[in-house]
Amino acid sequence: MRQLALFLLACCLALPTLGAEAARQNRQEQFGELTVHYNAITSSILQPGIAKAAGLMRSKNLGVLNVAVEKAGKSYAAAISGTVSGPDGKKERLTFTQVTEQGAVSYVTQFQIPQDATYTFDLSIKAAGDTNRLSFDQELFPGDS
Repeated sequence: MRQLALFLLACCLALPTLGAEAARQNRQEQFGELTVHYNAITSSILQPGIAKAAGLMRSKNLGVLNVAVEKAGKSYAAAISGTVSGPDGKKERLTFTQVTEQGAVSYVTQFQIPQDATYTFDLSIKAAGDTNRLSFDQELFPGDS
């Protein structure tokens, strides 16, 4: 399970961003004392054991969104909700599952990615008594993995 938590955190922090402004290249957003890390990937790149441990399906047509919240450099619990929309503009509601491993908390969800496109994510992050909104775009390529 530790391997899962490390992989999901690495996805949030390490994968490159195409076409995003400089402030978002690290796939993070600051809300006062909270730092929100986020990233979406095609689920077929997950190792089978990691996908199984997180209850995720591996498929070239399913994406995974991972969100982690920190306060003062430490993992922080939050309530995450939101939607994703693709090139057709149709919104899909995202249902997040909390993954906790050795004090590290992250939230994962899966969504459909039927074609190479830029997907728009609109998230609500409730933590530390506040609700913050985060919207970002990310390109996904379902046939690549």
